[in-house]
Amino acid sequence: MVSEAPPFWWQKAGWQAWLLSPFSLLYGKVAGRRMRTAKRASVAAPVICIGNFTVGGAGKTPTAIAIAQAAVARGMKPGFLSRGYGGTLDVTTLVDPQHHRAADVGDEPLLLAREAVTVISRRRVEGAHRLVKEGVDLIIMDDGFQSARLTLDYALVVIDTVRGIGNGHLVPGGPVRAPLAEQMRQMTGLLKVGKGHAADPLVRQAAKAAKPVFVAAITPQEPEDFRGKRVLAFAGIADPAKFYRTVEALGGDIVLQRSFPDHHHFSDDEIADLLNDAGRQNLQLVTTAKDAVRLNGHHGRAEELLWNSQVIEIDMVFDDPNAAATIIETAVGNCRARLLRDNGRSLI
Repeated sequence: MVSEAPPFWWQKAGWQAWLLSPFSLLYGKVAGRRMRTAKRASVAAPVICIGNFTVGGAGKTPTAIAIAQAAVARGMKPGFLSRGYGGTLDVTTLVDPQHHRAADVGDEPLLLAREAVTVISRRRVEGAHRLVKEGVDLIIMDDGFQSARLTLDYALVVIDTVRGIGNGHLVPGGPVRAPLAEQMRQMTGLLKVGKGHAADPLVRQAAKAAKPVFVAAITPQEPEDFRGKRVLAFAGIADPAKFYRTVEALGGDIVLQRSFPDHHHFSDDEIADLLNDAGRQNLQLVTTAKDAVRLNGHHGRAEELLWNSQVIEIDMVFDDPNAAATIIETAVGNCRARLLRDNGRSLI
């Protein structure tokens, strides 16, 4: 298994999905009720949540970064709120990329912290208040759409147009995190990423519900002298195949590929195998930015592997250059209305 998600989740629904359907039904009832009825805390800053319908990656982190960059361009001070998945720290923590390692805070928060103030917290409300205390005037949540802890001023759901929602079943029979009708109801806007067609039915549903649909593409930063290079590509992300397609699109000739689970911390043996396999066939090692931050400060020969690896950095590029600004403006307007309502209630 190369991801936390079993492969049958991303194929047409078969016997496994139908066998698990009673458990999916129960899971859906609980997840849907929580999204629908939970009491959500209100914080004194606009909150944009970048989520997805399913378990696994769809491009949430690069989307969060693109929105933060647009906020900075508007003179704002954005801050990221992350659960810190994959890290061991379970206290609310201000991420310091010079001090913390991926094993402490998770890989995604380290990428986010290169761009803006980042707080990890298992308790999202506490984390949001910490960001406000840090002077942040826009909170961007990386994931957490289904957690129902905070009042969201904009819920942007990211969907990959190649994988879509997989077999369409809820966990554990499929990758869907909560009933789609409830997720659609609470979503503010949809972001479709890529040029596939797996997301088309959901795009039509969103358009019918008068929800804005944005389009974007993950654009890799092209390394120098990369075209035609024979490479060993390795990745520990939710969808390694997407990374391999990126490497090939950049002109890399993948001779070997090694896939690991999402957020994977490499063992000494795995690091040695990657170095030895590349050395034997004179291959350029190539990996993702998420894998690179997990290797940074790691034990053993991790530094050697990182030093010898070409890291492919990516950007989320919206088709409409005003899309991120529109999302931010809507969130700020919704926040103002929310705080006015809150103040009105406190005066009653």
